[in-house]
Amino acid sequence: MNLTIPGFDYRRVTVADGVTLTTAVGGSGSPIVLLHGFPQTHLMWRHVAADLAADHTVICPDLRGYGASDKPADTDGTRYSKRTMAADIVALARTLGHERFALAGHDRGALVAIRAGLDHPGAVTHLAALDVLPTPDMWDVMRGTTAAVGFHLYLMAQPPGLPEKMISASSDDFFGHFLDAWIRDRDAIPPEVRAAYLAASRDAVTSIVADYRASAGIDVEHDRADRAAGNRLAMPVTVLAQDWGAALGYDAAGLWRAWAADLEHRTVSCGHFMAEEAPAEVVKALRALLAR
Repeated sequence: MNLTIPGFDYRRVTVADGVTLTTAVGGSGSPIVLLHGFPQTHLMWRHVAADLAADHTVICPDLRGYGASDKPADTDGTRYSKRTMAADIVALARTLGHERFALAGHDRGALVAIRAGLDHPGAVTHLAALDVLPTPDMWDVMRGTTAAVGFHLYLMAQPPGLPEKMISASSDDFFGHFLDAWIRDRDAIPPEVRAAYLAASRDAVTSIVADYRASAGIDVEHDRADRAAGNRLAMPVTVLAQDWGAALGYDAAGLWRAWAADLEHRTVSCGHFMAEEAPAEVVKALRALLAR
């Protein structure tokens, strides 16, 4: 079954070197782009997007390498850098007629959003990141036995070959593990949506691994270069997160303040998939961000 966001138009938009993103567009008004996380597609925004479309143009792409978007081979180790994926999003917005836009991302999409904000500050007016730390900070806080929660990060960081073979051998079990382990309200992802996520991930093992592998290599290099140069996110930033800091022993808001001067950092009482588990709270936070 081909699931869509009701009332949204679907387009195939070429963004770079033959890469085309499948994108849902709805509403009218000032634009906001919503970027999904792992192991999901743009459908994770279905509730939030429908609400925001009342007074915004809402743009929900499947990221490069995910869902129904193109999945180029990572021939040079840069095809899934967040710099490359962020450039996709800026090109997408421009092709749709928006030189400036607000940007919200969850999980992997949040890492793309952060890089877009750093690389394209003139394009991104507001930025929201849901349940993620900037990449270097994420690696820094993963230590000892608490790092077991992030076992997939280390698996997919390995050189090409083994991770892809292991995951492909039991992809539904692998991706389904995260859909089950990271959620509190099981009803928030109904069976047909869960099936759509698994099918999309099953067809994208190689590109998903390439995305994660980049975050153990080239993405860290880019972020550390910005940190050394003192580059920060110049736009208003909202971060919504579970209280991982308390669980893993770090100050999440403090880490984020090093990246964003105008920061609103809030913890939320739900699982990782907050746009589906607590859509009203996410919408409220995004509307408050857009008013800043």
